[in-house]
Amino acid sequence: MLQTVEQETGASPQWAVIWLHGLGADGNDFAPIVPELVRPGWPALRFVFPHAPVRPITINNGVPMRGWYDIVGMDFRSRADMDGVRDSVGELDALIQREIDRGIPAERIFLAGFSQGGAVILTAALQRSAPLAGLIALSTYLPEAETATRIDGAVQVPVFMAHGTQDPVIPLQVAEHTAATLRTLGVEVQWQSYPMAHQVCGEEISALADWLQTRLQAG
Repeated sequence: MLQTVEQETGASPQWAVIWLHGLGADGNDFAPIVPELVRPGWPALRFVFPHAPVRPITINNGVPMRGWYDIVGMDFRSRADMDGVRDSVGELDALIQREIDRGIPAERIFLAGFSQGGAVILTAALQRSAPLAGLIALSTYLPEAETATRIDGAVQVPVFMAHGTQDPVIPLQVAEHTAATLRTLGVEVQWQSYPMAHQVCGEEISALADWLQTRLQAG
């Protein structure tokens, strides 16, 4: 199983957030966001930040770095190594099962991902027949969106999706196409855009906290 960085906001967590970082980062990348995101009165949450494996990345001249899959080209219709994506979905499934084994039911587990990490959680969600609390897809896209389908019996999982209007890594139009594709597939998507590059911003964190609070209260 992947090594992880973990933070718990209280004793005996009732909810979990499994958060996948972007290319070249590691599990420590988004750990500092926890105190900015979590609000008083929320139930205890366990944040799990896994480290992606180190692998050669083709578009970076084969230099090894942490990544959830190889990026083989610039065309978003075919840039993702789908074997690598599927391997990472399997690793994610193992992390979900570990949280279930630790007493947190699947319907109280959120999946979050930035950039590459978001591509993995979106792919995983279309293949799941078991419930989840929701998806948090930040500055990301769905690989092979033109041919994406949901498996028979796939459950409805709400998605918070946010993107920068000035993102030079994943253009806004690519992310908008992903949101439209997900809606066509019957996924509930809350879309947000912000005047930023390939990053997160305070306004985005606040909107995400609102979205999470609604689901925590409903749960």
